[in-house]
Amino acid sequence: MSTVAMSVWAKANSRTTEKTGELLSSCGMSLPRIIIQSVVSKSTNFPSRTFVFGLYSAVAGSAIKSDSKEKSDEIVNSICNSFRRGWDWDSLKQKFDPLALNDSIVREVLLGLKEPDDARCALGFFHWSVKVKNFEHGVQSYCIAIHILVGAQLIRDAKVLVESLLRKHAKRSDSKMLVVDSLLSSYEVSSSSSSVFDLLVQGYAKLRMPEVGFEISLYLEEHGFCISLASYNSLLHVIQRSGQSNGIIWRIYEHMIQKRIYPSEATIRILISALCKEGQLQRYVDFLDRVHRKRCHPSVIVNSSIVYRVLDEGRIEDGVVLLKRLLQRNMVFDTVAYSLTIYAKVKSGDIESAWELYEEMIKRGFSANTFVYTAFIGAFCREGRVRESDRLMEEMEDAGLHPYDETYNLLIEGWAREGGVNESLQYCQKMIEKGLVPTCSAFNKLVEGLSEIGDVKKANEILTVLLEKGFLPDEVTYSLLISGYGRIGEGEEVLKLYYEMKHKGLCQEPAFLETLIESLYQCGKLSEAEKYLRAMGYSSTPKCMNLCEMLIISFLERGERTRALRFCNEMVSKGYKQSLSGLIPGVDAGH
Repeated sequence: MSTVAMSVWAKANSRTTEKTGELLSSCGMSLPRIIIQSVVSKSTNFPSRTFVFGLYSAVAGSAIKSDSKEKSDEIVNSICNSFRRGWDWDSLKQKFDPLALNDSIVREVLLGLKEPDDARCALGFFHWSVKVKNFEHGVQSYCIAIHILVGAQLIRDAKVLVESLLRKHAKRSDSKMLVVDSLLSSYEVSSSSSSVFDLLVQGYAKLRMPEVGFEISLYLEEHGFCISLASYNSLLHVIQRSGQSNGIIWRIYEHMIQKRIYPSEATIRILISALCKEGQLQRYVDFLDRVHRKRCHPSVIVNSSIVYRVLDEGRIEDGVVLLKRLLQRNMVFDTVAYSLTIYAKVKSGDIESAWELYEEMIKRGFSANTFVYTAFIGAFCREGRVRESDRLMEEMEDAGLHPYDETYNLLIEGWAREGGVNESLQYCQKMIEKGLVPTCSAFNKLVEGLSEIGDVKKANEILTVLLEKGFLPDEVTYSLLISGYGRIGEGEEVLKLYYEMKHKGLCQEPAFLETLIESLYQCGKLSEAEKYLRAMGYSSTPKCMNLCEMLIISFLERGERTRALRFCNEMVSKGYKQSLSGLIPGVDAGH
């Protein structure tokens, strides 16, 4: 390059640098700082002209962005101030008619109006943007608006927006997490309060989505927020009114106690109604009558029932923790607490520890009760220690305590299982004398024992008495009686019991029909046995095949060869060839 050219280039470069400096100064930027940054990022081999041009472009771009941000801020401030001044919607429309709203502007306007004094302005803007500007709010702008209203204690308006948001997104599978996550993410920037999450849970309750509401409450707890008693009550109320709790109403109440959120009178009323609808109220009233021997306040009934329920589910540790929480607040009686703790230990199989606690209870001046005695009787019966159960029964009666239906059922079943049929029968008769009716499982165990010793008639007599008292036998009851009469060869009684069972509309499973056919065969009623075997449609079970073979042999023994052959061929046509070809001498089962 010539000296003249170099001089011209230097002057041009100087002028460019001056202009760049002026531009940087106008943007509030330092020229040395920009040059240093650019030098670090660019190769020193590039010509200076390229360097200056790149520097100029970067500064110009930054200036454009800065200018855009300033314009956006001006728009946001203008909208906020217009709403603060109370402009009507027509004036606002005229002023901002060319403006196209977007999520960013809406968010900034709402946050610009987040102070409690501006909350109504924020609500006005929220509705104006929909009605006038046809803007469709997303979850984020809904949540910010809700936060602002809650922070200003405009709860009614906030509820309306919550319910509108939930209805809008109810059909989306991810909506529950989408809404709660958006509320959580915008919580800090919106000058809100934690009561916003109560409105969310109550909104789900109002939309009859209590299970989702409870799930959301658990999710909020993971993020450090706990909903109020009023919100829990709203969930409980909706579930109770629906009558289809599926146990969730008690899971919610259990969770409340675990979190030390204790019930109000309204909570207790809801849960008592739930017990009534479930048909469980009398059960827990009876339990408390046996333990406390006095009628108890509804709150004691509810709190005792939740512990009893958890223990019955086999969740022993959870039940004990729950009981401790209730005891800390004197929400159950000491006698109830002792009795339930003993019951928990018995359920877990720790009978020795349970007995030690029982002795401690007596030493402290608390009276023994039938519930605790029955718990021990049941444990001993399950272990085959029926004589110890007998001793406890005598001890209980000597103390003036009255056994109840469960006590007798345990002893009937326990003695029958151990082969003590006479003892089992005696307890059943005592039970009937007291106007009580055994459970189906206990009576079936007695029937089984009586049938095995050939005294099925006694079992049938007891059934007749029990039917008059409202006892409802099942298929097993009739199957055991039919089998018993089959053993002693009384075919007419077998058929009579079958018709009685059929009249009651009890289901006739293949296993029952096999028992019926076998009993008829034992009584020599081959025609009836063949009839019901055909009615059953045959089956491939070993027992059914054995019955078919026995019938064929019986026909042959009676000299009814043609009948035996016909039946044999019928069986073969159904696909049952095994073992049949050798039953009729000289005749192949395939012919």
